[in-house]
Order: sequence, then C-alpha cells, then structure tokens
Amino acid sequence: MSEEKKRGLLPGVVAIAIWMLLLAVLGLVSVTMHKLPLVYVVLCAAFAAAGQGLLRLRRWGWAMTLAAVFLSAMYGMWMLVKLHQPAELVMVALNLVFFLYLVRPEVRDRLR
Repeated sequence: MSEEKKRGLLPGVVAIAIWMLLLAVLGLVSVTMHKLPLVYVVLCAAFAAAGQGLLRLRRWGWAMTLAAVFLSAMYGMWMLVKLHQPAELVMVALNLVFFLYLVRPEVRDRLR
C-alpha cells in the first residue's frame, strides 16, 4: 500500500471524532443549563481537542480520544451501577466499541 493511501482518514475515525465533538457540545449545553458544574468546561475543551487531534491524525489526539472514550465508558458504568440508569448501557457499549476500534493496528498505523 502506498504512503498516500495509508495516510487517509478511516470512516470510523471520522465518526469517533464527530462523537467527541458532540460530547463536548452536549457538555457545554449542560453547563450553560446549570446541570453540570462549571469545571466541566475543561473536560469539554479536552474532548473537543481530542476530536480535532484525531481528525488531523495526530498521535496525541488519538491518545486523548482513547482516554476520553475509556473514561466515558467507565462513567457510564458508574451511572448504570450506582444510579440504576439502564439507558447508560447504550453509551457504555458505544464507547467500548469506539475504544476497541481505536486500538486496532490499522488505526494506529495511520497516525503521525
């Protein structure tokens, strides 16, 4: 495979980056509606930076996205177990699928 084709964006990477940006926007909306504390703005900025870094195929963006997806899955598990919110099971499953996709060798090979 030539170097040009190897550097292209995978559709899954684009979907995960859009997911990160969507989580950042939803977090900001929750902060502005006073459902979350103001300190969550930092987390939203980190999610947005992770999505941008992943879209640019940067290794730091991949690492931040991997951490964000894992932490989101663990937060969803906590919400599921402690607060008994079964709707979080969808979020947990989606985040775990994203995590498993990001650790694939094909995805890691395309990073700079």
